[in-house]
Parts: sequence; structure tokens; C-alpha cells
Amino acid sequence: QVQLVESGGGSVQTGGSLRLSCAISTRTPSIYAMGWFRQAPGKEREFVSGISANGESTHYADSVKGRFTITRINDKNTIYLQMSSLNPEDSAVYYCGVKYSRNWEIPRPVDEWGQGTQVTVAS
Repeated sequence: QVQLVESGGGSVQTGGSLRLSCAISTRTPSIYAMGWFRQAPGKEREFVSGISANGESTHYADSVKGRFTITRINDKNTIYLQMSSLNPEDSAVYYCGVKYSRNWEIPRPVDEWGQGTQVTVAS
């Protein structure tokens, strides 16, 4: 079992940028695919982006393609979500998740979740 800790949330104006971080507590981060989800009030949690264990494969929801970039530095046990051109529809609690799989696209649910970090985009 691993633990995930997100950070980097906050409040920005429309058009602004934020970078989220998710630290994973494990000696072997390079064997786990990881990703980001978000949940706005009154809505279901939705997929945002995922990255394979080696960082070579990335996936994005259509709503964030071209604006968000997911990366990882396994030496630092951390993944990142660089978010640009933010708009109020991006406001949500952002959750980091890990799959006990090397590939994000494997059809299995997220195995562990972080506690979430709030992102608020003001119009």
C-alpha cells in the first residue's frame, strides 16, 4: 500500500496557471501508473490525466488537452500537473491516484487516492 500527498492548489484568475504535485510514498514509484482526477461540487469525480510508470505514455481528458501537462520524476517520487489557461470550469478538488499497474490505460480502477487539493478559478 502506498500513500499519496497532493499540493499546489490555490486560487487563480481566469487564464492563469497552477502546478499541482503529488508525492508517492514508495521505494519503487517507477512501477506504478499515476493520474489526476477532479471533482466539482455536485458532480462526479472525473478523469483528468494519466501517466505510465516510466512516464513515456500520457493520457488526457478532452476538456484539458492542450492546456494541462502531466509529468513525473521518479527520482523524486513525484508527479506533476501543469495547468494553464485555466477557466472557472476547472474549479474542483483535484485528486491524485495510483494504479498498481505500469500502464495507465489498463482497465482497472484506481487503487489508492490522495486527500485532494482545491483549485479555484475566478472569472
